[in-house]
Amino acid sequence: MSVVRIGSWKVWATTLAATLVGITLPAVTATPASATTTAYDSTYYKDAIGKTGTGLKSSLHTIISGQTTKISYDAVWNALKTTDQDPANTSNVILLYSGTSRSKSLNGGSVGNWNREHTWAQSHGNFGTSAGPGTDLHHLRAADVQVNSTRGNKDFDNGGSPVSGAPGSYTDSDSFEPRDADKGDVARMILYMAVRYEGGDGWPDLEPNDSTSNGSVPFHGRLSVLKQWNEQDPPSAFEERRNDVIYTTYQHNRNPFIDHPEWVEAIW
Repeated sequence: MSVVRIGSWKVWATTLAATLVGITLPAVTATPASATTTAYDSTYYKDAIGKTGTGLKSSLHTIISGQTTKISYDAVWNALKTTDQDPANTSNVILLYSGTSRSKSLNGGSVGNWNREHTWAQSHGNFGTSAGPGTDLHHLRAADVQVNSTRGNKDFDNGGSPVSGAPGSYTDSDSFEPRDADKGDVARMILYMAVRYEGGDGWPDLEPNDSTSNGSVPFHGRLSVLKQWNEQDPPSAFEERRNDVIYTTYQHNRNPFIDHPEWVEAIW
């Protein structure tokens, strides 16, 4: 079921001050983001509606961690061929960070292949590839082998040098910036992981922070930048379809920040 959005997801406001003919106009204060409404609000999200802060985060954790199906790391290959399918060419997948459309058959570990990118880097919590965070499709994406290697386990931030094979993406010694069309996707995947994995089911408590030197600790940065990216790049039809496929076919849970991007600001 595709999400039906009623109303705008973000209302932009600026503070204005001007003097016209000797009269000072009052400043206009920022208006909070309008809430989106989805077909799941009265069912799947009913216990989260109307909440903010830690209460919202706790409710969403309960919702998205209950009655889920975990898949094996080997099964991720075929799952990505469905979740990341190119809508213009069903024989291909769309690669994260580059936007390249590549044959589904070219999965593997060689140059020119695509592989399984953990958007929340495995080393940030050392959760490996056992069924759980290491195989969670909500943050696993098809990516070019070399581009994936360039990203490595870096935190996300703005700036750096251009990434070969991924126009519009940049990297430096401790961070990676995806192209504009993937910025919101990355932010919502990272923040999904922070809500889904709270340390109560045998896995690390994953949390966002504002660092770009997280190494092996179960944190991922930079939160302030991820929040900006969430606003800058709203959910696309590709991202929404992916959320639906994971929910209906594989894990039976949803990424709430794709359905309700305004919940990022409501929590963090």
